[in-house]
Amino acid sequence: MPLISMKQALEEAAKGGYGVGAFNVNNMEQIQAIFEAAEELNAPVIIQASRGALAYSKMIYLKKLMEAATELHPDVKAVLHLDHGNSPETCKQAIELGFTSVMMDGSLKADGKTVADYQYNVDVTAEVVELAHKTGVSVEGELGALGGIEDGHGAGLAVDDTEHLTDPDEAVDFVKQTGIDCLALAIGTSHGAYKTTRFDADGNALPPRLALERIEQIEKNLNEAGYPAFPLVMHGSSSVPGDLVDIVNKHGGNMPKAMGVPMEDIQFGIQRGVRKINVDTDGRIAMTGAVRKVLWETPEKFDPRDWMKPARAALKELIKGKMTDFGQAGHGSDYEPISMEEIAKSYK
Repeated sequence: MPLISMKQALEEAAKGGYGVGAFNVNNMEQIQAIFEAAEELNAPVIIQASRGALAYSKMIYLKKLMEAATELHPDVKAVLHLDHGNSPETCKQAIELGFTSVMMDGSLKADGKTVADYQYNVDVTAEVVELAHKTGVSVEGELGALGGIEDGHGAGLAVDDTEHLTDPDEAVDFVKQTGIDCLALAIGTSHGAYKTTRFDADGNALPPRLALERIEQIEKNLNEAGYPAFPLVMHGSSSVPGDLVDIVNKHGGNMPKAMGVPMEDIQFGIQRGVRKINVDTDGRIAMTGAVRKVLWETPEKFDPRDWMKPARAALKELIKGKMTDFGQAGHGSDYEPISMEEIAKSYK
């Protein structure tokens, strides 16, 4: 089955009232694990690559790996998405290579760190929309700025910062002026494993404070403005499971105490219009723990297959859990794919 558009995947998710996990990849084993999980659970899925991933593996490698995956798993409905494109030029490169969706993150300047002003965000995002929609490619925009740094991208803000959260009163204007297909919100989530500076009296990490009420207000504003069921996106949604962190640390790792986004907070968002949920860090921790365990317990091993196989298996199980919790499991056969050509015509 050919890759599908993000627009279709999220519109169908809205009809079904579920979220679709967007999982970051850098290599073959990650793509294999995610596609196997999607096939076993009959789930649609979004595969995404950041600029850091593309610098590591090159766009063309990921494109060819995705082609192999779609050939081996013809029943899986998958979107190939550029995560945090920093400029129209980066988005254009991804579109030309066959990505079916791109994110123009105009919340930050092209350096990926400096918070941009509102008009800059509108201008660069609208430019990408005009380019992408000609070929049916979906566009994600971001309003507000996320904290943390991942793959060199992020504002590095404290997680309880309120200055750069999404302004509900700007959301409608932003969607209207840019023509985006989905909107990433800044509600206090952040990139990376260390999402909180809050601890209890015993030193245990507490969940980050999330402005969940903003999701409700933004959904309400969009509905009232004539954008019913408009897809919202939650970035930085890894939960940083303690059992996976323990595996890393037990086998020579040194991950400090951390706390990610509770699943109940993510599900709260899904009930209120969040349709795309980005997860990267949890997969990294799962794979790292599996690799460390093999090398710690069997130091004589030197064949990469000896540790990449369990790493792939660990990621697959993690992804299956996320797909179940997000509600996308079982929905892979709900609809027939619409070609990118037909999607392009619908934009016109």
